[in-house]
Amino acid sequence: MSDTALSVTAHDSIHAIGREAWDACACPEAATGGRPADPFTTHRFLAALEDSGSVGTGTGWHPHYLTVARAGAVIACAPLYLKGHSQGEYIFDHNWAHAYERAGGRYYPKAQVAVPFTPVTGRRLLARPGDEAAGRAALLQGATALAAQNRLSSLHLTFCTEDEAEAGEAAGLLARRSQQYHWHNRGYADFDAFLADLSSRKRKAIRKERTRAQAFGGEIVALTGDAIRPEHWDAMWQFYQDTGARKWGTPYLTRAFFDIAHERLADDVLLVLALRDGVPVAGAMNLIGRSALYGRYWGCTEDHPCLHFELCYYRAMDFAIEHGLEWVEAGAQGEHKLARGYLPRATHSLHWLRDPGFAEAVAQYLEAERAAVEEEIEILTGYGPFRKTPMEDHE
Repeated sequence: MSDTALSVTAHDSIHAIGREAWDACACPEAATGGRPADPFTTHRFLAALEDSGSVGTGTGWHPHYLTVARAGAVIACAPLYLKGHSQGEYIFDHNWAHAYERAGGRYYPKAQVAVPFTPVTGRRLLARPGDEAAGRAALLQGATALAAQNRLSSLHLTFCTEDEAEAGEAAGLLARRSQQYHWHNRGYADFDAFLADLSSRKRKAIRKERTRAQAFGGEIVALTGDAIRPEHWDAMWQFYQDTGARKWGTPYLTRAFFDIAHERLADDVLLVLALRDGVPVAGAMNLIGRSALYGRYWGCTEDHPCLHFELCYYRAMDFAIEHGLEWVEAGAQGEHKLARGYLPRATHSLHWLRDPGFAEAVAQYLEAERAAVEEEIEILTGYGPFRKTPMEDHE
């Protein structure tokens, strides 16, 4: 083998790759200190999922992390899993699975390049600086070869970047477009500066919501790093378990994940908690990136008007403004976010289907879906709370 030849290998544990090799591809911008752009593809986050049993045996998410090596050195990697279901993905292909199986095919297991349970856009084809093109091409080729050689029905890369979607489409994969609601910090000095961008009616509505929420009878605190104590994680687990049981039937993350998060991820996490007499009664968990705050989980043991909006949306915006973050991504779905300044943005995924006839049918569906998504984004953006002209009335 020449020194320029590339080899692709699948690993059943991220620990077989090692933190330094993985993070040199996943977050090279953090090598000299500071935050990674994407906290979810770091070795420590993916290892926390694996070590806590949130992925692995019995979960339907079986790790097969890919690495690309040149002369023994890892130049690229990807978080790949064999999936026994379509849960925890947020780019929905349940109808594809039903159609394929009604036609006599076997849809599961399938291959999935993704961060489990995390509808957050980021690089999925991770490569060291300078090796992006070669690493990305090798990972795409290796992932599709793995799926084809094992006669899997399909390969999916979800919440990839637009650049990756374009590269994957050029390589023959099917590109899919969806949408989420994100808040853009336009260099606001404070929350009032954001409100000044809104129509008068929307400004008043948000101020009223914040006033109602803050009158719940306690205090609201924002905690990160060493300020997060074990009892705060206990409360967040309780909130997560309650919300997860109602949304998904069985929560995706194990209790052990929250213990590991306390040990390894506290500096990546922002908890916003509502306390009554010092006891958390509601909370939101966020992860902090270099330029964005990512809202992930919310729950409560007491129901108070507007408290969900305050903890999940407005306090996240406060934090982003204070720390100079450009975006707040508040998770999947939720048109109620629109009135609160979170506008629709396109998200991207890639799909390879082994059966040519099925692939052609899905391609036709995706073409129609893309046009509908683009139209929906345009319409919903027009319904946003921002002033339509600079001359619109101020208070």
